[in-house]
Amino acid sequence: MEIGIDSFASAMYGSRTLNSVDAMEQLLERIVQADEAGLAIYGIGEHHKKEFLDSAPAVILAAAAAKTKNIRLTSAVTVLSTSDPVRVYQNFATLDLISKGRAELVVGRGSAIESYPLFGFELNDYDALFKEKLELLLKIRENEFITWSGKFRPAIKNQPIYPRSTQSKLPVWLGVGGTPESFVRAGALGLPLMVAIIGGETARFRPLIDLYRKAGKDAGFTSDQLKVGLHSPGYVAKTTGQAIADYYPGYAELWTKAGKERGWPPVTKAQFEASIAPKGVLVVGGPEQVAEKLLRHSEALGGIDRFTFQMDNAGLSHEQLLNAIEIIGKEVIPLVNRMIIS
Repeated sequence: MEIGIDSFASAMYGSRTLNSVDAMEQLLERIVQADEAGLAIYGIGEHHKKEFLDSAPAVILAAAAAKTKNIRLTSAVTVLSTSDPVRVYQNFATLDLISKGRAELVVGRGSAIESYPLFGFELNDYDALFKEKLELLLKIRENEFITWSGKFRPAIKNQPIYPRSTQSKLPVWLGVGGTPESFVRAGALGLPLMVAIIGGETARFRPLIDLYRKAGKDAGFTSDQLKVGLHSPGYVAKTTGQAIADYYPGYAELWTKAGKERGWPPVTKAQFEASIAPKGVLVVGGPEQVAEKLLRHSEALGGIDRFTFQMDNAGLSHEQLLNAIEIIGKEVIPLVNRMIIS
């Protein structure tokens, strides 16, 4: 199992807001720390909000590529519906050159919708935009010269797309939430799947994962091609008690604020405790507890190939995040590997 981190490049540490220069510098320090600690992957999301600095994830990842050696660098996710697939490919092919073959993409429709009016797209076209643009992105990945036409972008007539990635096929994962059609689409295309689960019990997604695997098998893809990744909020400290003490205040503040915007009730301690329980989605605890939970998540979903922590959205300090990264690399990953072998 590959283990890594996804970030929204938050400039908020609890009630304290960093200036953007310091927040970006600290984010890059954390990516370097993840590389040195042996984590497999680091992802940067895409938002267009004041509290996040990830509106141009490929730029952040390129800066990280110049400072790292081994860690794979990915979007998490690229909102493909409101992006130009040509530029998306060019940006990540360039990242692949800078990183010497460590670039990846996770593409999705976007759970945050601020990019639609910002770039002049209609929410009514939410799925149609994604379907068309995914088709074009995958065609560009496969072909140097492109002839293509669609509804939402001017036609391309035998035009070459440069630069080409170092990797023969730039990895493209499909990021999904809870829509069955999205799981089936990923399987039918043979794309690896990144599932974002932020609440409830992980096991409830098993029927959707089964849909993905069946669609992929029916389309002629092998189980090795049908990879499953899981993205969930989480945090690791030396002990479970310390992890809860560090994580809960910021987590409750964040989700209570989000609830006001989306019509949810405030977060309670009982809800949090249910989420960190053995079957709950939050991966919060000491190294052994976290390793055991990752394996339970994998078993519940019929096996997962990748797990990424979302950590920098709970008011944690830069120092706490650095410590968590160190623990993941030096303790959690070896524990998971040993448990899998045994």
